[in-house]
Amino acid sequence: MREIFAGLPWWVKWVAVPVIALVVFGGLIAHVVGLVISLLFKVLVFVALVGGLIYVVRKFTGNSSSRSDW
Repeated sequence: MREIFAGLPWWVKWVAVPVIALVVFGGLIAHVVGLVISLLFKVLVFVALVGGLIYVVRKFTGNSSSRSDW
């Protein structure tokens, strides 16, 4: 791979090739990033809902001395 880029100017390696990669794979990259952000948001909502459920259940059930703590 180094032999291919050996005689080329710096701007081809550091500007033109990444721009071409973004043009060719831009839709795929955007889809993957969107998928990851969507998944992280869903995990955050899940954690918030489970935490809220646990808080509500513990608040309204009260502490019973007969049950063992986890």
